[in-house]
Amino acid sequence: MSDYKLILPAMGEGVMEATVISWLKKVGDPIAEDESVVEIATDKVDSDVPSPVAGVLKEILIDVDGVAKIGEPIAILEIEGGTASTQSSEPSQASSPQSEQAVVAELEKTLTQNTENFDASTSDKFYSPLVKSIAQAENISVSELDQIKGSGKEGRVTKEDLLKFVEDKKSGKASAPAQASTTVQVQAPTSTAQPQVISGGDEIIEMDRMRKMIAQNMVASKQTAPHVTSFIEADVTNIVLWREKNKDEFQKKNGEKITFMPIFIEAIAKAIKDFPMINVSVNGDQIIKKKNINIGMAAALPTGNLIVPVIKNADQYSLAGLAKQVNDLANRSRQNKLKPDEIQGGTYTITNIGSFGNTLGTPIIPQPQVAILAVGAIIKKPAVIETPQGDVIAIRHKMYLSHAYDHRVVDGALGGMFVQRVAQYLEAFDLNTSF
Repeated sequence: MSDYKLILPAMGEGVMEATVISWLKKVGDPIAEDESVVEIATDKVDSDVPSPVAGVLKEILIDVDGVAKIGEPIAILEIEGGTASTQSSEPSQASSPQSEQAVVAELEKTLTQNTENFDASTSDKFYSPLVKSIAQAENISVSELDQIKGSGKEGRVTKEDLLKFVEDKKSGKASAPAQASTTVQVQAPTSTAQPQVISGGDEIIEMDRMRKMIAQNMVASKQTAPHVTSFIEADVTNIVLWREKNKDEFQKKNGEKITFMPIFIEAIAKAIKDFPMINVSVNGDQIIKKKNINIGMAAALPTGNLIVPVIKNADQYSLAGLAKQVNDLANRSRQNKLKPDEIQGGTYTITNIGSFGNTLGTPIIPQPQVAILAVGAIIKKPAVIETPQGDVIAIRHKMYLSHAYDHRVVDGALGGMFVQRVAQYLEAFDLNTSF
């Protein structure tokens, strides 16, 4: 028998640590290869950690609610054969020093890439890549960093110091430093929460971890991007008639249900190819034009929270392929089985507010993207139809598209033309579309 260290694996780009939510096994329990051992949470998603080897759980190193670093051991398993020293060099390489060093090196590389545009050369203080990464994400200037009193070795600013400063800044407790240059920096106004009056019949509900993250991300997005929303109504009669006629045959042939979402995503992907400057992000004064078209799809969870899985390279899928991707991601979202990489890398997002009976909406842009489309409920309406014999009034299936975009880089012309092109693709849907 020998000991095997279960290492917390990399959980996606920029993820440095994870919180243990619950242990799925107790000390002494047998564990099969690839069986989930612990449930963890990052700032991206909740996930299970499987064991790459079979054995018995000997020791738990990180308790529930404890925080583990990527590449660090979280448990010790007792396995058959070998010795502790030789076991660590088995093919899994999960706990070898070389493997841990490689993980750390990769994380440092990622942080360096994320902070290469954060110029701290004007400061005589040392800041770690993690601190610089957080500072860049929170729009903290170098002069603000310099005024933070560090609690680390030799007065260095730690992650905890910076996060406290960010919290104080948002609450108005931290004052902005005087600017050495003539550059004018416009900062979002801060507001102080008013004391709440609670009566005897009121119920106090604590926000869960995901709701807190959603709240922070939504506020940050509104403070970062000046939102503008354009609206257009699309005639989706052909889509409704085609789906109604073909949904049973589609499921029989492809093994997947066909909803409206794959058709909407297909139209968005086509429109992005026509207007690629919608598929961008902003980094300071730089506009990053994305090569891949990765469509995020907002999904409501049973808890009432929201998560956005991403269909990578959505333009390369057929309609049947998109249906499979949409159904799979939606199902695993509701079951809390998404992988961290599956909710990262989105370049444009769609949200279906029509599933709740809403017709119009003003969605909030998921940073660092610059646009999001909300599709409303499909409603039957009388409409004027042009025919060779003249105009007639007919009952048509209509739907509003609400397109919110970042006015820093997307002007009304581009934002309006893009959503119009999406509507044109939807209206031109061929009733003879094959699958």
